[in-house]
Amino acid sequence: MIIDPGDAANCIIEKIIQLKLKPVAIIATHGHFDHILAANELQLAFKIPFLIHEKDKKILNYMNQSAYWWLKRKIIEQPAKITKLIKEGDQIKFGHSFLKIIETPGHSPGSICLYSRRNKILFSGDTIFSNGSGRTDLSYSSPQAMQKSLKKIAQKFTDFTVYPGHGEKFHL
Repeated sequence: MIIDPGDAANCIIEKIIQLKLKPVAIIATHGHFDHILAANELQLAFKIPFLIHEKDKKILNYMNQSAYWWLKRKIIEQPAKITKLIKEGDQIKFGHSFLKIIETPGHSPGSICLYSRRNKILFSGDTIFSNGSGRTDLSYSSPQAMQKSLKKIAQKFTDFTVYPGHGEKFHL
């Protein structure tokens, strides 16, 4: 499972080949360009599906525009092709394991986290970091939804290791 492949597709591909891994899917915790820049190249290289929440499809479609605004350059010619839309409760299986989806809107309408209760891990995207939460000042963000999402995480995920979209892992 490739989660939030930000950039450097060649580096990711080389590492996957070096470790002799066989990815089964690419999943985006949300549609921001810094979480999906390498998705198209990885999708083509490994012929694997790309999954995202339906509420972030529109953001994904405007990825190059937002990347240009942030980085002052066009990043890619086209984003990855969405193969499957995901929602709360979906399970993504890989090998003998699986990750479950929990919707955590706020940073974006379709923000999600992935978790394994068995392994006590949470991939939080930009919902929660060791020193706070994702920004909610964007036109489609919602501070109220973020507060609900953070409460949801606090109630469901005690004693978990969190792998955020930016920064170091931490413990809840």
